[in-house]
Amino acid sequence: MSLPFYQRHHEHYDRAYRHKALSSTVSQYQKETKSKSAVYAQGSAAYARGSAAYRHSSAAGFSLDSSAAYSHGSSAYDLESAAYSHGSTAYDSSATQSKRSAAYSLDSESLSTSSAAYSHASESINKLAAAYRLGSEAYSFGLKNSNLMIEDQSYKMSPKAKRAKQSLISEDKENEALDYSVPIFTGRQVNISGITDTEEERIKESAAYVAKRNLFATGEGVSVSKVAKTTSEEEHHEKKSRKVAIRESAERVAMKKTLEETQAFHRKLNQDKLLHAPEFIIEPRSHTIWEKENVRFNCSVAGWPEPHVTWYKNNVPIDVQAHPGKYIIQSRYGLHSLEITECEFDDTAQYHASAMNVKGEVSVYASLVVKIAVTPHGYASRFEISFVDKFDVAFGREGETMSLGCTVVINPDIKRFKPDIEWYRNGVLITPSKWVQMQWSGERASLTLTHANKEDEGLYTLRVAMGEYYEEYSGYVFVRDADAEIPGAPGAPLDVQCLDANKDYVIVSWKQPAVDGGNPILGYFIDRCEVGTSHWTQCNENPVKFARFPVTGLIEGRSYIFRVRAVNKAGVSLPSRVSEPVAALDPADRARLRSHPSAPWTGQIIVTEEEPAEGVVPGPPTDLQVIEATKNYVVLSWKPPGQRGHEGIMYFVEKCVAGTEDWQRVNTEIPVKSPRFAVFDLSEGKSYCFRVRCCNSAGIGEPSEATEATVVDDKLDIPKAPGRIMPTRNTDTSVVVTWTEPPDAKELVGYYIESSVEGSGRWEPCNNNPVKGTRFVCHGLSTGEKYIFRVRAVNAAGLSEFSQESEPIEVKAAIAAPSPPYDIVVLESVRDSMVLGWKQPEAIGGTEITGYYVNYREVVDGVPGKWKEANIKAVTDRAYRIENLKENMVYQFQVAAANLAGVGAPSKPSKSFKCEEWTIAVPGPPHDVKCTEVRKDSLVLLWKEPVYSGRTPVVGYYVDMKETEAKEERWRSVNEKPLQKKYLKIGGLTQGVSYVFRVRAANQAGVGKPSDVTDAVIAETRPGTKEVVVDVDDNGVISLNFECDQMSPDSKFIWSKNYEPIEDDSRLNIDTKGGKSKLSFKNLGEDDLGIYSCIVTDTDGVSSSYTIDEEEMKRLLALSHERQFPTVPLISELAVEILEKGEVRFWLQAEKLSGNAKANFVFNDKEIFNGEKYKMKVDKNTGLVEMIMDKLEEKDEGTYTFQLQDGKATNQSSLVLIGDVFKKLQDEADFQRKEWHRKQGPHFVDKLGWEVTDECNVMLKCKVANIKKETHIVWYKDDREIMVDEEHDFKDGVCTLLISEFSKKDAGTYEVILKDDRGKDSSELKLKDTAFADLMNEVCRRIALSATDLKIQSTAEGIRLYSYVTYYVEDLRVGWVHNDTQIKFTDRMRTGVTGEQIWLQINEPTPQDKGRYIMELFDGSTTHKKTVDLSGQAFDEAFAEFQRLKQAAIAEKNRARVLGGLPDVVTIQEGKALNLSCTVWGDPTPEVSWLKNEKSFVSDANCILRFESGKNVSFSISTVSTQDSGKYSIVVKNKYGTETSDVTVSVYIPEEERESEQEKKQ
Repeated sequence: MSLPFYQRHHEHYDRAYRHKALSSTVSQYQKETKSKSAVYAQGSAAYARGSAAYRHSSAAGFSLDSSAAYSHGSSAYDLESAAYSHGSTAYDSSATQSKRSAAYSLDSESLSTSSAAYSHASESINKLAAAYRLGSEAYSFGLKNSNLMIEDQSYKMSPKAKRAKQSLISEDKENEALDYSVPIFTGRQVNISGITDTEEERIKESAAYVAKRNLFATGEGVSVSKVAKTTSEEEHHEKKSRKVAIRESAERVAMKKTLEETQAFHRKLNQDKLLHAPEFIIEPRSHTIWEKENVRFNCSVAGWPEPHVTWYKNNVPIDVQAHPGKYIIQSRYGLHSLEITECEFDDTAQYHASAMNVKGEVSVYASLVVKIAVTPHGYASRFEISFVDKFDVAFGREGETMSLGCTVVINPDIKRFKPDIEWYRNGVLITPSKWVQMQWSGERASLTLTHANKEDEGLYTLRVAMGEYYEEYSGYVFVRDADAEIPGAPGAPLDVQCLDANKDYVIVSWKQPAVDGGNPILGYFIDRCEVGTSHWTQCNENPVKFARFPVTGLIEGRSYIFRVRAVNKAGVSLPSRVSEPVAALDPADRARLRSHPSAPWTGQIIVTEEEPAEGVVPGPPTDLQVIEATKNYVVLSWKPPGQRGHEGIMYFVEKCVAGTEDWQRVNTEIPVKSPRFAVFDLSEGKSYCFRVRCCNSAGIGEPSEATEATVVDDKLDIPKAPGRIMPTRNTDTSVVVTWTEPPDAKELVGYYIESSVEGSGRWEPCNNNPVKGTRFVCHGLSTGEKYIFRVRAVNAAGLSEFSQESEPIEVKAAIAAPSPPYDIVVLESVRDSMVLGWKQPEAIGGTEITGYYVNYREVVDGVPGKWKEANIKAVTDRAYRIENLKENMVYQFQVAAANLAGVGAPSKPSKSFKCEEWTIAVPGPPHDVKCTEVRKDSLVLLWKEPVYSGRTPVVGYYVDMKETEAKEERWRSVNEKPLQKKYLKIGGLTQGVSYVFRVRAANQAGVGKPSDVTDAVIAETRPGTKEVVVDVDDNGVISLNFECDQMSPDSKFIWSKNYEPIEDDSRLNIDTKGGKSKLSFKNLGEDDLGIYSCIVTDTDGVSSSYTIDEEEMKRLLALSHERQFPTVPLISELAVEILEKGEVRFWLQAEKLSGNAKANFVFNDKEIFNGEKYKMKVDKNTGLVEMIMDKLEEKDEGTYTFQLQDGKATNQSSLVLIGDVFKKLQDEADFQRKEWHRKQGPHFVDKLGWEVTDECNVMLKCKVANIKKETHIVWYKDDREIMVDEEHDFKDGVCTLLISEFSKKDAGTYEVILKDDRGKDSSELKLKDTAFADLMNEVCRRIALSATDLKIQSTAEGIRLYSYVTYYVEDLRVGWVHNDTQIKFTDRMRTGVTGEQIWLQINEPTPQDKGRYIMELFDGSTTHKKTVDLSGQAFDEAFAEFQRLKQAAIAEKNRARVLGGLPDVVTIQEGKALNLSCTVWGDPTPEVSWLKNEKSFVSDANCILRFESGKNVSFSISTVSTQDSGKYSIVVKNKYGTETSDVTVSVYIPEEERESEQEKKQ
């Protein structure tokens, strides 16, 4: 297999070529290049020959149309042309290539007939065909499957010599000529000289390659090729010579070189830059078709690598294998298609194609609508619309927010086809308003009443329409009155409307409430409010009874809203819902504004009148009449006059008593603008006449004609009471009530229905909004109760009297005939009889099914006969054997169920079954398979054994299950080993998932066919689900209890054991009352072990079970014994404790004690009583029983027992206090007593202890209590008082003694004493031996923690490492480590402590002393380390400083200096001898010189200076005189320095000599 040359390095040019096999094809091509080069060379010769031959055929002038004709005739070309037409734009747009395609079509036909002849050709041709076979066969097969196109890696032909004959030479026989034909496969002369990069050349070469490939793919070799012409065929036979073979060999070498150069060039291309995400060029379009038609979706996609396209239906991938023949998916050369055959309505869906490659994914969508015939003249779409999670009958109260909602499921689901959602109330379309909000989420429709009122009560209907088809669901909403602000006040009126609005007048109507608060309604108040304000004005001073009222005095052009309040003697009701706004306008103006609105409505209209041209007095009004007359008012109506001028007119109304001419003007102050007027202040029962005058600025016109006499009384009478109240059953919470309309009823608004539980005397309204018609369903009733009903009629005049009360009726569901059974199967068949099985009807009609009736009919040649009855008497089981059938006859069956209401409709005819003897060895199907006890993760499956057991008895059963929507192959077995029982609890279900089940029976011969599949069951625990509860009563009776709150009147509790009916009830008692059932065991034993289940009939599968195994039985029997012989449960047994004063408390606590409980106290089998020694107490609220003794004496040793009795229950608890136990308790009591006495004065709460401060000092501390100012504290050490400088202030109750720099000298015994006039207390602390060691360890630890980081110091002797601590004690052991080696101390390496400094001295350091030094401080338990790095720069700097200091020390040591001998001052008497001497030192020997008074001084006769032995210096004056006084300085000097020492010589003259000298001078 090989690739076309134009795909080796440019695979992106033709994106239609892509297959998973291509990745291996490329590498395969590299391996086969050498061996195939000969094949390509020979192929090039064949190609050249074919092109020459075709030049003759091209003269025939094949047109594009003939090309298409030939392409239909050739299946090979048909696939090729489709590929090229959609895959290559250049090829599709070239007319020349179309001709070439036509020629190639002829070639493909001729190849099919030429393979046989060529099969006998030379060995060379056979090898040539073998080389192509891998690619050609895969290509041909791939075209058929639309999955693969084989590509040639490197193929190119050289042009032939003009006169050379084309021949093909065998490798073994070069000179042997072969007779063969070469097909013509080109539409024009094609000369190819090399591989080019242009798209046009690639298309030319691809066409040549395709023709060449088909040449060798049709058989083992090529023998004959026919060229199609208009009417004949021409065969070409040519010979091949050695000369041509040599030329072709040379061409092969040249082509190989060209191929290698081109491949090297293309390898340099970076294909990553050519990658791009999928892009749909042509998108599929949507279709609307009729049933049974085929449809195809087509799309074209581009991308590199070639995208993979997947088709989806409603976002689910289409599986062609799962629907064989239904879907046809094709992908060829970038053209992708999905064909759906024989479409049905279920194919209506949204389809989309998804294209994906490594660069991304993109999808395009299209819809399919399948229309079905509904009339002979047209087609319409049909949708299945169902409602899930439906709203039920709803009850609310005024002012509350209520919501109704349904989940709508539409099948099929088409995203772009949205349903129309409409809501109706009592058949009237509801529009959104501030009172009503509607929402549609795409799945759920909801309606919200934001502020419910009684006007909102009614039958709500949700209508979902899809085109012309729709479905509806309805539910009633009841709205009760809100709680009245005033007790006993009536309910609010409802449905306030504005009628007959005019310029200054409007009639307000309303409906009377159903609730009058227990007192008759006296009337109604009408309030108005101008739109845009919040100020309400009462329109009538006195309440009106008539439910219509004319409101006058409105301002023309303004809008108003109204409300009504009812009043009785208890008070005024809450106001009604406000009316819709109404404008005070002339009806003509209102109509004009509605038809031509000039601006948005602002709530106020300004009316301007035209200026009159001339004053014209208006004429009289016409058509005056009384349109309404009540006891309170009369309403007049008239028409404006024809003569009224151009200005507006107004009206004056006049009245007079009938029979008189005393006319009185009614509206004397303000004229009326509207042609309506309500006249008040009339006398009830009198007759009046009325007339009207018009007026304008010109004057008052003539009056109208007077009305006939009108009696001031209600024209509309209160209706009479309805009759013939007839209640009938409906559901278990509702009753249907019907009645007859009252006679002579006029303008009825509706009816109010009330209900009352029989005998209660309390009536409740069933509706709060009057209902039309004479039938109403009363909801919200209590199941099982008996109710009576009454009805009253309503019109504007008021409410009628109540009708007569109906007969009592019990509220329970009405019964009806059951629905048809279904799933009829044959359970056994013999020669003349068959056993049928079926499933129970889904609706049983509200009562138990009493039996079934079976019919059958013969089916001859597919034509059914007449139905015959199989049984006259109803059968109760869901299996029945029909006798006397004909062997080998085909029958159909139907079954009808019956109950008290009658026989229901029969089922649909079953499948046709043949009556024949079953001879199979395996058993028949089990039947009556059903699910019970359905929970969110489990259920119980029950079934009955097969009627036909096979040749051997049934040995077990296998249960299969699958999800409802899963395919048939998804059935899986629940149990690996056969079950002996006919039930199984299946666990591990997924909540919310729907499942179906089936059962197969097995015998020794094998496993039989499965039963009918069960109905779909959703794994869920329904709200309100209850379980069987085990209970043991006070008498020890064990029972199983089950409750059900979903029962119908005919529901029953059915108990079973191991899911079989309980036949032996001698060991059980079953008691059922209402919705509760109890199964009690008389004597629970091993015979009662098993699973006990309870099913409630006529419910939606209410069931539960409870398993009693041996372990559970033992538990229940123990509990029963405990209940039968009860004990007082104890929280704690009898215990003893010592109280604060040394008292002894015995106590126990029971879980609970009743008021009749009592306790007995026993000591050594003798009862003891409450007295001086024993203080006893029983707290029945907490269950605490206690006894307190002041102290324990020797005679109190023994056994103590508390005995409890509470009704039947008893218990006791004992405590033995003997021997060491008693002695220990006695000692503890004595100690506690002493402690209590100690604590009466100053005392220690916490005994004396120690702690080490952060400063490493030791603090002795204790906590004291009960201290006062006079309390003294004294400290002692070793019985010697410690003098404390300051008195302790006992702050925070803590006493402390601080010992600084604690050491061994501070060891000893410390004591602290508290004392005052109330007593004293002491606390002692021994700090010796171990205690002292522990303290010193802590001190050392603190000292070690206080150590500073190691520092480096250079000295004249070397380098010193040191650290400071708070203070040092000998107990703190110090060690030094150098480079992880313990230092051994020598004269050169010494350690020591100076004050608070711990140091390491390194004398005369060397480079070996470099490294890491660690000072280890061991506190007795822990080693604390400080580290310094003496290396690198740190060592160099320290060593240099050491050298400097060392030299300075040497200089200081050897410098010249005066060591001593010279005094600072010398006082000497004149004439005396002065001798001074001193020692000097220096190395080298210093030079010595003297100074006198800072001047150089040398030795002379009087003063002798000597320097002997290099160190002794003397200064001598034999006879001193005053001239010798002065400052003498000795200066010593050598190379290390100079030092000067001064001495002051003071010579004095004695007094005697002085006096004599003075005398001499005198």
